[in-house]
Amino acid sequence: MRCSSALLLSGSLLLAIGLAWRPAAATQVYECVGADGRKVYQDTPCRPGQRQQSLQVRDVPSIRPAAAAVPVAAAPEGSPPPMAEPAPAAPLPVMYACVRATDGKTYLSANGDPAPYQAPYGMLGAEQQPLSDVYAPDRGAASISAPESNRGRVTRGLVASNYVWVQDQCRRLDPDETCQALQGAYAQNAHKLHNAFQSQRPPLERRDAELRAQLASCGG
Repeated sequence: MRCSSALLLSGSLLLAIGLAWRPAAATQVYECVGADGRKVYQDTPCRPGQRQQSLQVRDVPSIRPAAAAVPVAAAPEGSPPPMAEPAPAAPLPVMYACVRATDGKTYLSANGDPAPYQAPYGMLGAEQQPLSDVYAPDRGAASISAPESNRGRVTRGLVASNYVWVQDQCRRLDPDETCQALQGAYAQNAHKLHNAFQSQRPPLERRDAELRAQLASCGG
């Protein structure tokens, strides 16, 4: 009984090995030798009168060809370089148009509430007189050196030369006016950048990039 079990186990093992081992697929080829001694290999039996020998040729697994690389077309010589990425748009800055209190001229500012400052009262157009009228002998004797001669006397010239506190008046620009102001600032900075020495260029280049980013929000 034990011997029969051993034989059965051995038979099963051999069967499993036989099933696991499979020879590689092969193709039968015929070697045909003619009367002139020339050999011809074919997959059908030789013709009568030829010496025949049967051969077993193992099939070679087919290998998929690698995908051919798609050639990248080179840019033609002399073509312009690729365009740089546009600068990201920056929000429009808040800008003000301010009128100077002393002469009425307009200037641009980022501050809509400038600090007050002192200016001669005569610069405001009130009680303004030439110095020759203020200090002439026949205009109140302002040229007399003795302090007592002018004590208690107030002339228009003395008032005009006195300093008073003034403040510039500002109003906020709308988006269209802001874009026009940025265009003017960009043109001025570009002119300075064109004429600047190498050591002077970094701050102008930073200002150029800042203005271009702000102008990107203006459209057009």
